[in-house]
Amino acid sequence: MAGQTCTVKGPKGSLVQEVHPNIRVTVADGSAVITRPDDSKENRALHGLTRSLIANMVTGVTTGFRKSLELQGTGYRAQLQGQNLVLTVGYSHPVEMHPLPGAAFTVETNTLLHVDGNDKQVVGQQAALIRRVRPPEPYHGKGVRYRGEQIKLKAGKKTKGK
Repeated sequence: MAGQTCTVKGPKGSLVQEVHPNIRVTVADGSAVITRPDDSKENRALHGLTRSLIANMVTGVTTGFRKSLELQGTGYRAQLQGQNLVLTVGYSHPVEMHPLPGAAFTVETNTLLHVDGNDKQVVGQQAALIRRVRPPEPYHGKGVRYRGEQIKLKAGKKTKGK
């Protein structure tokens, strides 16, 4: 730690985070200790935020983070071209996505892909950008969704009873 920045290094790289001036971070016996000056509402919130950010940094540089996405729809598929992800999701053209710095794509099957990285925020942002290309639609459920995400389907047209 140098000044108001916290640096965490591990086998999967290193991450740096700015720390708010009210919060103090010290390393003692191999663990980070976060202290706040008083119990005001703002300082309690900053204390919890800083603790979560540092815990996520430690997890990221040791094990990393992964978000999985599924493509559902006839003809929908994903493939890698170098480091870029190419999605065929029902448009007249394939959609090419470049990874954000700190994120990497892996395609397990042509309808299942993963976003990996050591920064939780970057991995989540990249997954959200992929999902935004074709979000699941509410009538048939076709689109890009997070793995395990449940889409509440709407009823289609109903015929009038006689």
